[in-house]
Amino acid sequence: MEARMHFECRPVDASFFDTAPMQFRNVVDLDAPASKVFAIFEDGESWPHWFHAIHKVVWTSEKPYGVGSTRTASLAAANIDEHFFIWEPDRRMAFYATGTSMPLAHALAEDYQLEEIEPGKTRFTYRVAMEPHLAISLGGPLSKLYFELMFESACKNLKAYVRQ
Repeated sequence: MEARMHFECRPVDASFFDTAPMQFRNVVDLDAPASKVFAIFEDGESWPHWFHAIHKVVWTSEKPYGVGSTRTASLAAANIDEHFFIWEPDRRMAFYATGTSMPLAHALAEDYQLEEIEPGKTRFTYRVAMEPHLAISLGGPLSKLYFELMFESACKNLKAYVRQ
């Protein structure tokens, strides 16, 4: 088994989504009930199909998932170990990173909120909050643009994925 670098991230709570130095927010209306979208989020196998920056998602906790569950998301450049601190089935889930394989952030959290706007239609609000490491900060507007495009693309791809 190959050893990998590990950069600790500090735990955060929901207030971090409003106070983090870097914040991203995307909203997309999906042609699916909230229960179907939440099931997609729970399914580790589905992520690479719509969130193209993600190569693999492995739950490191047993089902049923909930507050305290953990997983690892593998991206091209880094692995991110995640700890869920909000879990409301068919409504909301949020995690913070406990560590990364590259120095991405001192703190990182993602929030997935689902609101049924009419039968069979769900509004997905995707928020990401980050206190970036120096390397990301030095990228300035280019770093921010990179993340904005990645998160926006994931939302557009999810919209297409739920139609299948």
